[in-house]
Parts: sequence; structure tokens; C-alpha cells
Amino acid sequence: MNCLAPSILSADFAKLGEQVRELDEAGAQYVHIDVMDGMFVPSISFGMPVIRSLRPCSDRIFDVHLMIEEPGRYISEFAAAGADLITVHAESCKHLDRTVESIKEMGLLAGVALNPATPLSAVEYILEKVDMVLIMSVNPGFGGQKLIPYTIPKIRQLKKMIDARGLKTDIEVDGGVNLENVTEVMDAGANIIVAGSAVFQGDLVENTQRFLDILNS
Repeated sequence: MNCLAPSILSADFAKLGEQVRELDEAGAQYVHIDVMDGMFVPSISFGMPVIRSLRPCSDRIFDVHLMIEEPGRYISEFAAAGADLITVHAESCKHLDRTVESIKEMGLLAGVALNPATPLSAVEYILEKVDMVLIMSVNPGFGGQKLIPYTIPKIRQLKKMIDARGLKTDIEVDGGVNLENVTEVMDAGANIIVAGSAVFQGDLVENTQRFLDILNS
């Protein structure tokens, strides 16, 4: 199943709860929440209190993307705040297996993210344990960047790796995805699409529906 995960990093923070409700009503299946610590990535975004306050606004999957150093320290806190899916970066975990196990122990879905230049070998041995692999198609930390072209064959290679093992692991792609290139990203093998600026700039509901029309076609 193809799903849309609008990234609230591009939302109007003065209307955050209202816009999350609008995403829900428009049919977006996920809400993508980027948590940044100013260390793993240059930017600082938001944390547990914001997630907790948004949880009553939507029953969609809260897709919490931890762009922070040693995310294993905070898994229980993000679970308590309302996360349904927690994705950690292979690059930020000293003990990736242990971190994934801690997510699963909380009864949540576990994802592992890879930066553009990080090889797929970083998830080779843990692929059977994760529910999703997130391919970053831009260097993380800022919205509005252009998709890096070499990430498309990387998605394709990951899909082959998953299929060869007979797995059903989701492939999420985050960074520079818009209405013009989303079909190419999906054709490469992605089934969960993160979109920020392309959803929130202009008419949020209309943009969401246009993405869903393509994802469902």
C-alpha cells in the first residue's frame, strides 16, 4: 500500500494542530514528525511536548523521525508522547540493534534511516528486524531541498534486497519529493512518501489530495 506522510516541519507552527487535523481529514495516512537536536543535524525542531499536544488531533500513524545523537536514550519518552513508528539513523546509533530492540519492546514500529551517502550495507544485518527503511534523498536538517539524483538507484537497490529476502519491509523516502518526481520515486520501490513543502505550500488539502491521487493510481 502506498501512503503519504506529510512532514509538519513545513507546517505553519501557529496553526499546527489545525493543520494536522486537516491532513487527517484529507486522507494522509501518516504524520511525519522530524525531531532535530542541533547536533546530529544543524537545526533544532521540537520534541516530546509538541508530539504529546498533537496526539489528540489525529489518529493517523505518528511517524517520528529522530535526527538526534544516540536516540536510544529517549525511546520510552517518545513512545509515551504518542509515537506509533520511531525511525532512528544508523549513523547516530552506537548500538543500532539495541536501539531497534528497545523500540520493538515498546510495542512500536521500528525504522532505520540512511543519509544519502550512507551505503545500504549499514542495514544489511538488521533488515529482518525493522518494519521500515527510510532513504534520505537530501542531506537532513532543512526543508525545501532538491532531491539528490543518486538516491533513486539506491531506493531501487534496497527494494531488490528486500524482495530477495522475501520481506515486506516498507521503504520511505524523505527529501525533495514533489508532485513532479513522486512517480519516479515510487517506481524505484518506495511506498511511503514524505513531503513537506510540496504539501504545505499553497492549499494543504488540495496538495494532499493530488499526492494521494498519484499514490493510488
